[in-house]
Amino acid sequence: MSDRGRVAILISGRGSNMQSLVRAMRDGTIAADPVLVLSNKPRAEGLAWAEAEGIPTAVVDHRHAASREAHDAAVVDRLREVRPDLICLAGYMRLLSPAFVQAYPMRILNIHPSLLPSFPGLHAPRQAIEYGARVSGCTVHFVDEQCDHGPIVLQESVPLRDGDEEEALAARILQREHHAYPEAVRAFFAGELEIEGRRVVRTVPSAPTPGECA
Repeated sequence: MSDRGRVAILISGRGSNMQSLVRAMRDGTIAADPVLVLSNKPRAEGLAWAEAEGIPTAVVDHRHAASREAHDAAVVDRLREVRPDLICLAGYMRLLSPAFVQAYPMRILNIHPSLLPSFPGLHAPRQAIEYGARVSGCTVHFVDEQCDHGPIVLQESVPLRDGDEEEALAARILQREHHAYPEAVRAFFAGELEIEGRRVVRTVPSAPTPGECA
C-alpha cells in the first residue's frame, strides 16, 4: 500500500500553480499524488492540462447552484469521493463557505499574491502599487472562515520597482509562488508543520534512533 499523500487541487483558470504542484509531486519533491483537479468553470484552461497529465478532473459549475453553500456542498461531496489528505486552492476564485472549511479543518491551503495581512482580496499587486509599498510577495496559508486570514505557512518577498505596473509585478510574484507553494506542500506531507494558535511552526521530524525502524 502506498504511503504517499493524496492532493486535490481546485482551480478557476489556467492553473499555473497547479502545474507547479503536480510537477513537484511527479518528480518526488512532494511525497503525494494529485488525485483530482476540480474547477468551478467548465472552460478553465487548467482542466485540459490536467487531463493530458492523466489526472482525474471534475467541474462543479457555480452558476448552476442555488447558493454558495449549495455549490460548496456539491464540491465537498465530490472531494469525499477521492479522500484527499490536503486540498490546494490554485487560483480558485471562490470564497469558501464555513461548512466547506469545517469539512477539512487545517487541510486546505491557499496562495495569495501579497505579504498577508497586507492587501487581502482581489487585485493584490494593484493594491500594493497604489499604496506605494516597496515590497510585496506571496503568502501560503491555511484556509479558515475569513478571507485570506488563516495561519501563515511561509512567505516570499518581491521588491517593487519604480514605475511598476500591475501585470509586471504580478508576473514576478507568480514566479515566487511557483517556488513557495510546492515547498509548503512538501513540508505539510513531510510532517514539518505544527499549528500553534495563529502560528505555523516549522519543525524537522526527528530521525529514528539506532535499531529503530524509520
